[in-house]
Amino acid sequence: MTKAVLKGAGYSLIHTPNFLEHLGTTQTTTKKDSDYIINLKENLRSYDEVVNYLPNQVYIGNLHPDALKEYEKPFCTADYKEGSRYGQFGEIMPEDDFILLIKCADAFNLVLIEESFLNQTLESYKNHPLKTEDEIKLLEGKGSEQKKIDEAVENGAEGIYFNSKLVGCVKKAHDIDQNLSSHVMIENLIVKASSVVALKHLLAQNKVDVDQIGYVMECSEEACGDMNQRGGGNFAKAIAEMAGIKNAGGCDIRAFCAAPTHTLIHAASLVESGVYDHVVVVAGGATAKLGMNGRDHVKKGYPILEDVLGTFALLVSKDDGVSPTIRTDIVGTHKVGTGSSPQVVIKALVEEPLKRNNLQLTDVDKYSVEMQNPDLTSLAGAGDVPLSNYKMIGALAVMNKEIERKEIMNFVDQHGMIGWAPTQGHIPSGVPYCGHLYNQLTTDTTINRAMIIGKGSLFLGRMTNLFDGISVAIERNTGSQEQASVSKEEIQKLIAESMRDFASSLLGK
Repeated sequence: MTKAVLKGAGYSLIHTPNFLEHLGTTQTTTKKDSDYIINLKENLRSYDEVVNYLPNQVYIGNLHPDALKEYEKPFCTADYKEGSRYGQFGEIMPEDDFILLIKCADAFNLVLIEESFLNQTLESYKNHPLKTEDEIKLLEGKGSEQKKIDEAVENGAEGIYFNSKLVGCVKKAHDIDQNLSSHVMIENLIVKASSVVALKHLLAQNKVDVDQIGYVMECSEEACGDMNQRGGGNFAKAIAEMAGIKNAGGCDIRAFCAAPTHTLIHAASLVESGVYDHVVVVAGGATAKLGMNGRDHVKKGYPILEDVLGTFALLVSKDDGVSPTIRTDIVGTHKVGTGSSPQVVIKALVEEPLKRNNLQLTDVDKYSVEMQNPDLTSLAGAGDVPLSNYKMIGALAVMNKEIERKEIMNFVDQHGMIGWAPTQGHIPSGVPYCGHLYNQLTTDTTINRAMIIGKGSLFLGRMTNLFDGISVAIERNTGSQEQASVSKEEIQKLIAESMRDFASSLLGK
């Protein structure tokens, strides 16, 4: 059985202030005459401000997470002007470019984009380093009259806005099916299009021939289906099709915020078992969570910071002797009977799998937990989520007599990180570190082992009060690949040779 490795990672953010206003649930459920909504536009950041925001530069790979230690919080007050649209993992895409990709993602002629906006934006998008000729062909000459868009919105289509101007819409896909309403369709098209942004950057790293990718697994929090199979899927194959991965199958995995870590383990298991040599794990952004804590940010005098969609793509492959090894034997599971107190959760996800493999908590160099940017949560009164997780792991190390109580904060500093991911539910859940982790485990010697931890709140679905969580260790590749399995022909040859040797020995006697 071959080992599975983390071979590559792509991460992108999409600045979406207009989608925040019209699709973020905090904004759409707040009274229109409230001060928050009336003054909303005054509290939105510009694209340049988003690009120069330190956590965003960490997300796309221009800064290492440790760089955040050099700045005071909140990071939105930092005087940082060195940000770039593109990073080693991906990009921060502006909203107008992204609107074109929503049009490209439309397979059923549901998206209308105003002609002059489309043509003007397309000229700019043609300079994108990862644009494709297929995308250009899908867009050229496909603009619509403003009158048709206005009429469609009056009849229930979901508007698409740029700079507060209506520039397009998404029509409903069925007259009576709420699962194919215009609102659901625009959410799902955004998941598909945003996933492709990160996936294209992953593929551009040339870690594998795209034709060799055998499976794609999508793990966001949206549901794709109609009234007869609500949530049936399949985002994964739709994304693969749009990204040109022609030889892949795929499926969707749903597990709330913990889904990416679940999916990473599933992908590694498929590779280890020999079913596929290369599997992609991908997820798009959640429009409902745009501006989720916006009211609290504004009340404290800060801009609305949840103004980007997060998206990522990971490549899991068979062992190449170099890429970090995914240790599927070091997996922690929050079981049905585990309980939900912080202590028992950490024991199940961290202590149990390590102890089972004769490892201590201090043997993990870095823990990647719920890596929410503390600006987003602390300013909303929810505290620093990664820090809380690290303190719990440190406290468990004290209970196990691995460290002294006075060393907890040293443990946090050494084994933890400051969060940098947007609060997009599944996006912060452990996996934002995979890109930086790949670099650390292949190009330097600072660490040898990390643990990716995903957590989820199953009670949100009103089916159970249970909590959820899963973890997996990723280690430096020792370069010693396991011996390949022997083929049937080789076995027959070995048997024949053994029989000849045995016969020769008898004749010799």
